[in-house]
Amino acid sequence: MPGTGESQLAANIETIRQADDRLLIKLSGAWRLQQSHPVFADIEPSLRESSITQITFDSQSMTAWDTGLLTLLSQLIGFAQPQHIEIDKSGLPSGVQRLLALASAVPAKETGREEKPAGFFSKIGALTIDFLHGLPATLSFLGEVILSLGRWFRGKAQYRQSDLFLIIQEVGPQGLGIVALISFLVGLIVAYMGAVQLVQFGAEIYIADLVAIGMVREMSALMTGIIIAGRTGAAFAAQLGTMQVNEEIDALKTLGISAVDFLVLPRLLALITMMPLLTLYSGLIGVAAGFTVATLVFDIGAFEYYHQTIRALDLRQFGVGIFKGTIYGALVAFAGCLRGMQCGRSAQAVGEATTSAVVTSILLIVVAASVLTIMFYKLGI
Repeated sequence: MPGTGESQLAANIETIRQADDRLLIKLSGAWRLQQSHPVFADIEPSLRESSITQITFDSQSMTAWDTGLLTLLSQLIGFAQPQHIEIDKSGLPSGVQRLLALASAVPAKETGREEKPAGFFSKIGALTIDFLHGLPATLSFLGEVILSLGRWFRGKAQYRQSDLFLIIQEVGPQGLGIVALISFLVGLIVAYMGAVQLVQFGAEIYIADLVAIGMVREMSALMTGIIIAGRTGAAFAAQLGTMQVNEEIDALKTLGISAVDFLVLPRLLALITMMPLLTLYSGLIGVAAGFTVATLVFDIGAFEYYHQTIRALDLRQFGVGIFKGTIYGALVAFAGCLRGMQCGRSAQAVGEATTSAVVTSILLIVVAASVLTIMFYKLGI
């Protein structure tokens, strides 16, 4: 940043003691980065005199300047402030004064590195506050979903049938492979766990009862819900979150279309429709895994295992499993769509919404499984 004049005289600095407590710094020549010029160390000894309380400047003999001068002045101000030395900038060029004022007006960025880590109770308090702040929004969203279901029952919901069938295809038939794999492995684990104890009493045949009731009544619904939470709930949150970033949801609202009807309702209906079928499919795969272990490892006859399974199962067991699976599916759809609709306007926010959707879905599934298990036990079902 050149000053007035283009003289190439070497930069010079001179300190003059004007009074017992005042120091005059006289600047002359061209202060440019590409040229040699005095540095702060050249005047530091004069500044360390304890009696100095004020520093003034004389720049009338200075011909040009750029950031080389600003660097020296910044170091000078940084030294003077802790020493409570007053800096009088009136003798500096007006451009220098404006740049120094601008630099001092910008606060230092707070990185938080020097902050003490929050304690255990502080974290618990912060989580509690976040939960209480998010509870009204969650209840409001739940109310909108219920109203949307009411409009769907009356045939007035604003959604497309093609979207519903497409989502059913995504959450149902396309998920059969992963559901079958996990269910078969879980069935194997349950069969081996039961066999470890039952073999001690010569009651290997009851592996059929353990696997059949455990898979059909509990494990099929639970494992399918967790699979759908990681596969479909995350997808719902990412899809709706991306729509938030692209302002597509705002566009729907501008057109007078309910975003809950158009986006949330088809996803909720798709999971409520497909989860009972996926749960039943998962239970049958788990029973087939138990049959494989019993016949190939423990030499139980296939016909005998089949009849023991039929005696252990009844419609009540299937009904409980299917009911739980339906509830889990509704919770996964609710959590995924909730986090997607609450997503911010950045790529990071989409990732956070996706993660939160999976965590929330699994948490709701575990809580619902506990409540439903206790409730069915009390009712004798």
